[in-house]
Amino acid sequence: MPNRKPDTKTPEYRSASFTREAVDAEARTAELAFATTAPVERYFGMEVLEISENSMRTARLQDGAALLLDHDWREQIGVVEDVKIGSDQVARAQVRFGRGARAEEIWQDVLDGIRRHVSVGYRIHAVEERRGEGNAPDEIRVTDWEPFEISIVSVPADHTAGVGRSQEPAPAAPNPPAAAPEPKPEHEDRTMPEQNTPAGTAPASDDSTRGVEIDRDSIHNEGREAERTRVSELMKLGQSYSRFGGEKLAQEAIQRGDSVDQLREAILQNAGSKPAPDPEIGMSRQETEQFSVVRLLNALANPTDHRARESAAFELEASRAAAEQTKREARGALVPHDVLKRELVAGTDSKGGDTVAEDLLAGSFIDLLRNRMVLSNLGVQMLGGLSGNVAIPKQTGGATAYWVEEGNSPSGSEQAFGQVALEPKTVAARTQMSRRLLLQSSIAMEGFVRNDLATVLALELERAAINGSGSNEEPEGVLNTTGIGSVVGGDNGGEPDWDDIVALETKVAVANAAVGNLGYLTNAAVRGKLLTTRRDSGSGQMVWADGETPLRGYRSEVTNAVPSNLTKGTGEDLSAILFGNWTDLLVGMWGGLDLQVDPYSAGNSGSVIVRVFQDADIAVRHAESFAAMKDAITS
Repeated sequence: MPNRKPDTKTPEYRSASFTREAVDAEARTAELAFATTAPVERYFGMEVLEISENSMRTARLQDGAALLLDHDWREQIGVVEDVKIGSDQVARAQVRFGRGARAEEIWQDVLDGIRRHVSVGYRIHAVEERRGEGNAPDEIRVTDWEPFEISIVSVPADHTAGVGRSQEPAPAAPNPPAAAPEPKPEHEDRTMPEQNTPAGTAPASDDSTRGVEIDRDSIHNEGREAERTRVSELMKLGQSYSRFGGEKLAQEAIQRGDSVDQLREAILQNAGSKPAPDPEIGMSRQETEQFSVVRLLNALANPTDHRARESAAFELEASRAAAEQTKREARGALVPHDVLKRELVAGTDSKGGDTVAEDLLAGSFIDLLRNRMVLSNLGVQMLGGLSGNVAIPKQTGGATAYWVEEGNSPSGSEQAFGQVALEPKTVAARTQMSRRLLLQSSIAMEGFVRNDLATVLALELERAAINGSGSNEEPEGVLNTTGIGSVVGGDNGGEPDWDDIVALETKVAVANAAVGNLGYLTNAAVRGKLLTTRRDSGSGQMVWADGETPLRGYRSEVTNAVPSNLTKGTGEDLSAILFGNWTDLLVGMWGGLDLQVDPYSAGNSGSVIVRVFQDADIAVRHAESFAAMKDAITS
């Protein structure tokens, strides 16, 4: 007979259903039956798995194999904790679900009875072929096989036999679809392994009335080779456009049977719109409200105090989950992004309202951070919850228009595009808190601590956004960005006046960048100077007027993060004034806030030093959107 041995290098997949009675909501575990002896039709015949300790290799599953979603190796939602083979010849596993956002979503579906089906990925090492009795189909009995992962799947192909068959292929080359039934020789040799016969032909039969010989090997090999070629081309194209989600789109294209052209179209549609991986760990609203930064800091300040550690057990566990989700090694403990965006409603004690100032109405720690940065009032873009490096597109050249005569074509001209990169850099800030404060458990104190941490972090982020050096892992601020417009006061500086303010605005307008959230930014020394500087000799009006738009009718903000200690020539203690479209200033923040407590340096004062670390980066999207005067004399 033709060789119908299965390909031992290609993974196979089977599906089954949850043992719903064995779902433990508190432990986040479930027992599931992932393999039975039920026959499944494959391209090489009717496959039957032997379920016994001698036939099923369990070492890979017992070694903490992955619980996946739809066989996607990048979508691990849990871990296999135990495997056993029942007397009923059913293979079962106990799995534990993770706490990431995706894992939490699937876990809730399991609890709600929405997700009921599982599938196992395995490799075949040895088989035997057995002739069916009477009208029963012949079987390819798998006597040695090795499961390597278990997946939650949504669509099993067959419910009629009591277990399903997964329709989801693996990231590796999947099996080709089962071919339609073919005529068989009436008397084929059913012995495996293969016989010493020419490849692709059936062996001689004792019966002279043989059926039609069919070269099944050739048919299956051609189909398998074509499918492998398709999968290889799809995966290669997906990897080339991984930044646009190409790899995941390629896997989906493989599952649907799409062509390379169809995948290319899907990637183009997805380009620029792929969301960043979720930095959250899937905490519920109740869990985020339960999370206490004060308890966490107290546990870090008292590492040998069993009661303090026990009191903060939930916070420490959430911190470990956040570190795992964001793949960060915390210096102390990581506050999950879920908690950082927790709502605080002014006037509501249970949500930290007593600590929210009337004029701040902060919605979350991230909003608290924004509200302590005057840049947010100018429209700076804060991108929170980032994961991995981020490339922001920007236009670097414009199209050119031409007048042409009838029948002629215009000269070729295209817009040019570039990218602004945001890469995580670590900003550190510190504050000091008393040990007695950390022993408090009131909601008001919780809000006070969060406000304090947001303030010290905001001060440094704002300073870097305005005047960061761009060296030694410090982001480059607006003032040090190459290409911004420049207004010069003099060789040794100059006293700012109405003409300088107009010149700043003109620099941006001439560069065709006077659109968006336009405004001025300076420090208190410059504001004081302009409040006493007349626009001209006749009007009696000062350069700095009253109201929210005191300079040329534009919003103007004041912060001492704008330097007042610049030098030029013999001039010292010079200040800066900036004008621009502040939407083009980007402040990126990666998920999680790292807290480290030093209980020793300030021990004599009964205090601890709290250091806060945040991964962040700053970039100017278009340098021509800004102009600066860096030599303003204010005294």
